[in-house]
Amino acid sequence: MIAPAFSSCSILLLAGGRGQRMGGQDKGLINWHGRPLIEWMHDVVRPLTDELLISCNRNQSRYAMYADRLVADETEGFPGPLAGIRAGLAAARNRWVLLLPCDTPLIDRPLLQSLYSTAIETPDRPLMLRSGDQREPLFSIIPTSLRGQIEACWHRGERSPQRVLLQLGAAELQIQPGDPRLANLNTPELLEMARASTGTSC
Repeated sequence: MIAPAFSSCSILLLAGGRGQRMGGQDKGLINWHGRPLIEWMHDVVRPLTDELLISCNRNQSRYAMYADRLVADETEGFPGPLAGIRAGLAAARNRWVLLLPCDTPLIDRPLLQSLYSTAIETPDRPLMLRSGDQREPLFSIIPTSLRGQIEACWHRGERSPQRVLLQLGAAELQIQPGDPRLANLNTPELLEMARASTGTSC
């Protein structure tokens, strides 16, 4: 078996949201150039890890082929991405978990390699991307040793991944403002722009 590129690092794809901006559609299963967004994400990250997790709260049978394991929120009603992060951290068996949204098909391995390489320099702190002035908490690496502290934040009523990571002393990896690799295809307008720019049906 070929060793994964990221030693001791699970990857968690966050696909458990309500899809409110997409009219309630399951974002990870929306087509982009003829394939579900989750398939694009899978193809990028699969060689990087020996444990690929997907956080999803519906359509589990469709997501199962893209993950080693699925996790789901313990609370009903789509309580937000921190719920999926909690579930992923509870399930992960590696030292770190790399978080990614399911709807960012332009993400590439060089950026993820930079994130991983920076994270292992400060192995006990979370690390998130920062694009210009914009923090990107859903592009982050979290040590699984921080599960308990994240649980404590949750039970105090915190629901913002960014605030939780900052409370835990997160470091930041700065990238260029507006880096297209972080683009979320999470609205009908963005999908329509993508169709127009490529001249193909997505």
